[in-house]
Amino acid sequence: MTNHQTLVSNSVAGAIPIAVSARHCHVSKEDFIHLFGTNAQLKMWKELSQPGQFAAEQVITIKGPRGQIDKVRVLGPFRQETQIEISQTDAIKLGVSPPIRMSGDLENSSPIILIGTHGILHKENGLIIAQAHIHMSETEAATFNVADQDIVKVEITNEVRQIQIMNVVVRVSPNFRLEMHIDTDEANAASITTNQNGKLMKMG
Repeated sequence: MTNHQTLVSNSVAGAIPIAVSARHCHVSKEDFIHLFGTNAQLKMWKELSQPGQFAAEQVITIKGPRGQIDKVRVLGPFRQETQIEISQTDAIKLGVSPPIRMSGDLENSSPIILIGTHGILHKENGLIIAQAHIHMSETEAATFNVADQDIVKVEITNEVRQIQIMNVVVRVSPNFRLEMHIDTDEANAASITTNQNGKLMKMG
């Protein structure tokens, strides 16, 4: 088994801040120029919680066999490959069946059409449903007794719900800030509120 597939055992208590990741698009510089023109600049609209990441001023339309979704935010900085992340509800609206994947794992992912202000792109790969994951620093990983690519579960409890999200991937980097990322469907299922935390637990 690879590290990504390895399950770790025993439970560990710890508060993990939860962030809801709405549908968005990471773009390569080449695709950005195709969508918005040679004179367009990837300009920051607002900073995101992870250092160096930002929401750009630009938005696109994504189109599938059954429908389309407008105003999908482009995130920066540029990536080597264009990647679009949506929820399962979005996928049903578009009429597509994207795999649940970690960011960057785009081989044999779903095709999608991207529409910008300047051009249209027919991408053969790049559409995924992002797997729930936790960003953390090396110090935080040591505190929680986990390692990069470990698979854990996170329990979310509030006045409305108590659920566990399984198969959450741990991502460790000195550049990361402690935060769990889930999509809008997972957030709705958990009745996520402002400043919601989750309890990290080992799989077993």
